[in-house]
Amino acid sequence: MTTELVAEAIKKAGIAWVSADGGPARGLWVMPLDGTLIVLSGPGEQISPGLAEATTAQVRLRGDNGGLILVVETRVERITPGSEAWDEVALQLANKRLNASGTADEVVTRWARTGCVVARLTPAETAPVAAPDLPDDSGAAPTRETPAKVAVRRPFRLHRVRKKR
Repeated sequence: MTTELVAEAIKKAGIAWVSADGGPARGLWVMPLDGTLIVLSGPGEQISPGLAEATTAQVRLRGDNGGLILVVETRVERITPGSEAWDEVALQLANKRLNASGTADEVVTRWARTGCVVARLTPAETAPVAAPDLPDDSGAAPTRETPAKVAVRRPFRLHRVRKKR
């Protein structure tokens, strides 16, 4: 039953919460492929600190209703540019990548040139955590600092509004 649950959850995954080697979990866009999840990160793409160097990652998957249904340990395999696996996976990933500038071949070339990481997350042989053993807490983390701050300006007014006395 758990193997089927893992396979079905992976097949339907579009976003997964990935925690590389015990680090904080990040919501990442993923592509399901043959019972594994493919993750892209790097310059100009999503940020996943530690995933490139990680050997294991914890993946949280959600169901159709948006709630957590599964927590599974995975093995992380980095797919290197120029390898047979890269040729197989990177083009599929580029075709699924929304809002990419350029053709799929140009995107794959840019990923290889800029040092983006394509990683394959394969479920480990250990049993996943599923209902009723899922954690009760929300798993929410405090908001992280970000350089993406927007200065708040006062609203534009055409004329001065006077208060009545």
